[in-house]
Amino acid sequence: MGDDTWAALAGQFADDAYASVKGRVRTYVLHRQLLEHLPPPPATVLDVGGGAGHQSFPLAEAGYAVTLLDPSPAMLAKARQRPGAERVAFIESDGEHAEEAVGGRRFDAVLCHGVLGYLERPEPVVDQLCRVAAPGGVVSIMTGNAHAMAVRPALEQRWEDALAAFDTRSEIGVLGVPTRADTVEELSELLRARGVEPVRWYGVWLFVDWLGFARAEVDPADAERVAAAELEAGRRDPYRGLSRVFHLVGRKA
Repeated sequence: MGDDTWAALAGQFADDAYASVKGRVRTYVLHRQLLEHLPPPPATVLDVGGGAGHQSFPLAEAGYAVTLLDPSPAMLAKARQRPGAERVAFIESDGEHAEEAVGGRRFDAVLCHGVLGYLERPEPVVDQLCRVAAPGGVVSIMTGNAHAMAVRPALEQRWEDALAAFDTRSEIGVLGVPTRADTVEELSELLRARGVEPVRWYGVWLFVDWLGFARAEVDPADAERVAAAELEAGRRDPYRGLSRVFHLVGRKA
């Protein structure tokens, strides 16, 4: 795939995944959860690893000053082709060099959604997220939930894999590439060590995700009702702990 490791996956990720009910639910739920913590627009937002802009663009449309940072030219090209791209600033860089790439700027909110799972270690990027957040700024991370690793293989009736998954952090993700998962507790400690206090965490992708792995089709006409149920489940125990991914929000001192 050359230097751009996402080039061969950009279409599948940006066009297919986000056009599904599951993709639309993820965007809606994360957006609503974010609005509970973001300062009002036109606050500045940096979306680290923002890909084709599915989380950035709704915020830009709401009046936020959004900068999308991503290492993949193919993903950035997808973002630039979308309606509303003129509202967003684009920077080509990986998250491990975010501070340098933005020229030392500080942002009112820093997002990193669906990125840490593709990295061997979360610490270098978490360090950058906390550095580029302004004092009092929000840091928002969404990543795989290590406490729910056995659910997917069980629903796919891969029972030996399900047993092994209780004690593993990695799998081959839905895009066919290796991914790893984290825990709320571990990421919370990483944030605290860098001057960001966790304030709340949510579940994302509970019902709609597990239905997909069980090969149950969700009617697109039900997308709005599905999203409402997912939003409520993501706020409540024990449901949020069973979500395939979690959303952790912190605030810099």
